[in-house]
Amino acid sequence: MSASNKIINYGLGVSTFMVNRILGLYLLLSVASPIFAENNDDPYENFNRHAFKLNQTLDKIFFRPIATVYKTVLPWPVTKGVSNFFSNLEQVPTVINNLLQGDFYDATGNTWRLLINTTVGIGGFVDVASKINLPLHPQDFGLTLAKWGYRSSAYLVMPILGPRTVRDAVSWGIDYGVFSVYPYISNVAWRNGLTAGSFVNSRAQLLDFDQTIKQAAFDPYVFQRNAYLQRRNYLIRQNGNVVASSDDDDDDDDDVEE
Repeated sequence: MSASNKIINYGLGVSTFMVNRILGLYLLLSVASPIFAENNDDPYENFNRHAFKLNQTLDKIFFRPIATVYKTVLPWPVTKGVSNFFSNLEQVPTVINNLLQGDFYDATGNTWRLLINTTVGIGGFVDVASKINLPLHPQDFGLTLAKWGYRSSAYLVMPILGPRTVRDAVSWGIDYGVFSVYPYISNVAWRNGLTAGSFVNSRAQLLDFDQTIKQAAFDPYVFQRNAYLQRRNYLIRQNGNVVASSDDDDDDDDDVEE
């Protein structure tokens, strides 16, 4: 995997679960050289570039300033606790997707993570589970669909939500609208506040990498696309011993699914 693990949602900087991962929580960065070759997994490139430009504009005038103030005003222990809190909420759809994939071992481990961090970890603000060797193993419905056979999917940039594939765009609606806790919060103000907080938290985590992205990418759109696709393909390989990579599907480029 030659591209970044953390910049997959750069655009509005939202996590793979919430937007991805939302989303996800997939925010571990190791910057490497971007690939500028043509990508036949991007049949909607014209639309995607317009959506990418819109997202960049919204990020510049709205999301980035808010995230900057958030990170500047609050001390690191507070922002770390908030990040842990939202990560803990994401364990709910993770466990459901574990079960849908028939992965009962990880489902058990992730359930213990959720219970321990919610109780001992004071609502998830402290990641106690990781300290007792219960590491985070995020899952989403896009990975579930890939494990079920929906492997190859065209790249798609969604306004506000950022980079996806068609498969992952559909899966986000399931993860957020059905599996997550957010739709079941009856108080609208709390629900909207938590959703907005998750967006801001995710964007704040990417602030340190803004300049790195600009310096590393001659074409930020291509950089984001390749980083996202490579990261997702890597997760799919890890998850179900299947390959959904444009690098591995060169012989089947004409058979890209939607």
